[in-house]
Amino acid sequence: MQEIYLDAAATTRPAPEAVAAMLPFLRERFGNASSLHRRGVEAARALEDARIEVARAIDREKDEVVFTSGATEANNLALLGAAAAQKRRGDHIVATSVEHPSVLEPLRALEKDGFKVSLAPLEKDGSLDPERVLSIINDGTVLLSVMHVQNETGAIFPIDALAARARAKRPGILVHSDGAQALGKVAPPSRAIDLYTVSGHKAHGPLGAGALAISKGVRVLPLLHGGGQERKLRSGTENLPAIVGFGVAAKLARERLGERTKKARVIRERLESALRDLGAVFNSPPGSVATTLNASFPGNAAEPLLHALEQRGVLVSSGSACSTRKPGSHVLDAMGLADEVKKSSLRFSFSPDDTQPEDVERALLVLRELLHGSLARPLR
Repeated sequence: MQEIYLDAAATTRPAPEAVAAMLPFLRERFGNASSLHRRGVEAARALEDARIEVARAIDREKDEVVFTSGATEANNLALLGAAAAQKRRGDHIVATSVEHPSVLEPLRALEKDGFKVSLAPLEKDGSLDPERVLSIINDGTVLLSVMHVQNETGAIFPIDALAARARAKRPGILVHSDGAQALGKVAPPSRAIDLYTVSGHKAHGPLGAGALAISKGVRVLPLLHGGGQERKLRSGTENLPAIVGFGVAAKLARERLGERTKKARVIRERLESALRDLGAVFNSPPGSVATTLNASFPGNAAEPLLHALEQRGVLVSSGSACSTRKPGSHVLDAMGLADEVKKSSLRFSFSPDDTQPEDVERALLVLRELLHGSLARPLR
């Protein structure tokens, strides 16, 4: 039985080009980029080549890109590092209530350290009203963090407009955005975003590589201390094979954005139309990324339905991969949805590189049989 993978928002298959580029650095080109001999120089050159490609993919200068182990570390560096550097200017941070746990948890840690954190709510359709965010920015606000693409619903948040208006209200405020779900799906943000997080494995790169773009002139204190790698902002020997693969994936994300978007929209239209015919309630707002669709099936509990689909070779998720073992979804909670809708929600996410229209048709056939055959356990 051939699997149909509809959980690309959790992770993507590394592109063959990325894997091919990584292999030499796992075998014969195993130098440390900090070494002064030939192998070290070669490794350093490869590291910088990858930095250039990641920078191009997010419309930054290469010297603004700091490599990390992934988006979680990059988000922690952005929030904890920027807050520490800004502490004398103010003690207030604004974010949304639907940020990824790798943003919300550092914010909770900062609250214990004396910062005040305000979380802006979403609209019931999953969109973000900029006025709600701006209304809670005050004279003590030093940092604003709003994700670019919401990981559970695919909602695209207006981060560029927010950054401009926030800076007009509170000059000097730093703006961070978690772009882990955005790379390869939407155009990069403007340089009004001071701190921008990206992840390799969400965009057909390998696990274990991410980056934080830090605008020139923005001060961030390091979380890790040691050898001073990555401009003394992220000490530790760089994961060169993963970073090389990330660089290739970033290059492909930039070059194929238009082509991927066009393919994704065709698949999304068919998926949405068929799910609507099956009685689904959509939790993704209009204008969300084409590759993510969150839908509920009232009367059918999500987890049994998910496992029934898996037994038939269709892989989907019931929320963020970082919180699948925790009950409920803080994102759907923040939208104020009814319990029946929240408990029956599934996230369908795909990559146009790997998912074909016929894959979606097969998945829909399986889902139709399960729902019409009442094979999923009803809600209690």
